[in-house]
Amino acid sequence: MHPTAGTGWVPTSPCDARCASGGPATGPATWGRAAVRAAVTAVVLAMAAVTTPLLVLSPRPLRERWLRAVCGAVLAAIGVAVRLHHAGPPGRPFGGSGSLVVANHVSWIEVLALCSVAPVRMLAKRELSGWPVIGPVAAATGVLFIDRRSVRRLPRTVAEMAAALRSGHTVVAFPEGTTWCGAAAGPFRRAAFQAALEAGVPVRPVAVTLTSRGRTAPEAAFVGEQSLLHSIGRVLRLSAPACELTVLPALAPEGTRAELAARAAAAIAVATGIPHGDRRRRVLVPTRRAS
Repeated sequence: MHPTAGTGWVPTSPCDARCASGGPATGPATWGRAAVRAAVTAVVLAMAAVTTPLLVLSPRPLRERWLRAVCGAVLAAIGVAVRLHHAGPPGRPFGGSGSLVVANHVSWIEVLALCSVAPVRMLAKRELSGWPVIGPVAAATGVLFIDRRSVRRLPRTVAEMAAALRSGHTVVAFPEGTTWCGAAAGPFRRAAFQAALEAGVPVRPVAVTLTSRGRTAPEAAFVGEQSLLHSIGRVLRLSAPACELTVLPALAPEGTRAELAARAAAAIAVATGIPHGDRRRRVLVPTRRAS
């Protein structure tokens, strides 16, 4: 991830293409499978693009059902199975209304997976709002945008998150701030946890693991210099890819935001077996002021 113009700090990860060395298998059967998946995915995305304008006038429950259906359909078309492990009631894997869901960040895959299993509002980088198709969908489905270029705007984002949580929404955040390969993980940044404390809602850690035929699949990670299309191409060629979502016990909104972030990171680390880095030793790249 590259620094962008602004006055803030952009989290970075040392993970790059070497983390996904080897890559998916190749051969006629593999490329044939990828071609079929790509064709089906194109159809699903076209249908989503056509129906997106209708979201503006649709009530919230309909928008939520639309988002879950589209995200699930895209993952199914690409060939990714979502395996949800949780102890809660069916249809409510993250518990009752008003909770902050935090997860380790490996790829774009878990974003779609989390959106497919329950009504949620994502916290996403502001740059996403300008992407074709994805930007309008994000805006229409209640995505909360964070401007990582300016720390001065962070309190406003935290206040918006807290308001959404108080209103009963489930908000999803990736506290690492960027993707890691899954064989390594980054420190949890604290801002999202401040919103949970201000709203007085529980934090629900979710451990994400991407697999292929039952083994961890670092080649499914979206890291380094990959483009989104390159990443999708790799996933299309994977054999039996899956996104494992393990919903962990809720954490009470107690203590400081640093303590709450540490508890969430530790819970996810136990589930994945991958410790999260020390925030004090994190890699940060200062962004340059726009001219």
